[in-house]
Amino acid sequence: MVIDDLTKPLAERMRPSRLEDYVGQKHLLAEGKPLYEAVRSGHLHSMIFWGPPGTGKTTLARLIANYSNAEFVAISAVLSGVKEIRAAVDAAKIRLQNGRQTILFVDEVHRFNKSQQDAFLPHVEDGTVSFVGATTENPSFELNNALLSRARVYLLKSLQTGELEQLLVMVAEKSGLSKPLCFSGEVKTLFVQAADGDARRLLNLIEIALELAVAAGSEGEISESIAKEVLAGGVRRFDNKGDLFYDQISALHKSVRGSDPDAALYWFCRMIDGGCDPLYIARRVVRMASEDIGNADPRALQIALNSWDVLVRLGGAEGELAIAQAITYLASAAKSNAVYMAYKAAKIDAAETGSLEVPVHLRNAPTKLMKELGYGKQYRYAHDEPDAYAAGEEYFPEGLSKRSYYRPVNRGLEIKIAEKMARLKQLDRQKKGD
Repeated sequence: MVIDDLTKPLAERMRPSRLEDYVGQKHLLAEGKPLYEAVRSGHLHSMIFWGPPGTGKTTLARLIANYSNAEFVAISAVLSGVKEIRAAVDAAKIRLQNGRQTILFVDEVHRFNKSQQDAFLPHVEDGTVSFVGATTENPSFELNNALLSRARVYLLKSLQTGELEQLLVMVAEKSGLSKPLCFSGEVKTLFVQAADGDARRLLNLIEIALELAVAAGSEGEISESIAKEVLAGGVRRFDNKGDLFYDQISALHKSVRGSDPDAALYWFCRMIDGGCDPLYIARRVVRMASEDIGNADPRALQIALNSWDVLVRLGGAEGELAIAQAITYLASAAKSNAVYMAYKAAKIDAAETGSLEVPVHLRNAPTKLMKELGYGKQYRYAHDEPDAYAAGEEYFPEGLSKRSYYRPVNRGLEIKIAEKMARLKQLDRQKKGD
């Protein structure tokens, strides 16, 4: 089997030159959508393409250049600096004098620092270049507001199963192979699953498989054994500490908060499958127990801590099972954020009210001098009071009126806590009425 132009990777050879051949992103490129109309008309404006790897950001920028008859100039923020930016801009000025526009495509634009990003601004502003940035990270966090204000952000999504299958059909038809590429439905499924929404990954895997098929003399047929050899050890896309990382832990936390143990387990397994450190998840599960369950079910915090301990002691699958047990318990437990909200409110008061003095009756008096100064003199020892409660006693400092931070919800154990607090407040009111 002869493959045309072996100097170019399959992904590069498959890059479309027409919008009709572009796979995916129908939410942006369906007829009538703003980006579709911009590409078809060749109308240039600066833009940011934000999405996971392999979603067609570079290809889309090239298509825009083709339809607008503009020069496509690409630089990488990983390899370039202000010097390369200036060189690209200087060349764009010469083109503009000759009546041709320039699309300056900056891959991984989030890797440029503030001063490097600022270097684009005057040239975007005066129309020297049409800026197209590509990023896998949230532009709101990674790009300057000044640059964002001059560009429209487009969110690109991972390719769906049907779109990846469509791409495989195109590989079989248009890859330049001397013999048709063929594989069974089962093999196709293996590659689509391994690609995990990434078109570039899919094409790279197919290219490796083709090389193995040639070596095995199978003449264009990718067998199941070749597919499994290529795909052995593959892991899901996870992007440790990037947007996908935080999106998935957010989904796990919100599934627990939303009392959906099945979804919570799914996101937990997605993160583990992607290579996340289970200790990180264990720490977050402890946080969930305090933030979203609190005193509605105090056992949740202990179960979360126990699962963390099991993970440390046993590691591996055994420890992960304990985390899964904690996650399902937390998701199923009664929910309350009363402690979390009370804590935040108390922090605000503590920060805003300054160094109010501790009331004298609440101060400790371990020395004779302190006793002579009256420290603790009028303190009422709660255990000596009826029901072990000193009705009407004040515990807040002077100058700060009594606060009500903790408001138990009508769920779980906090039902009983709320009833007790209401009864104690009634005793306070009776004491003040005496």
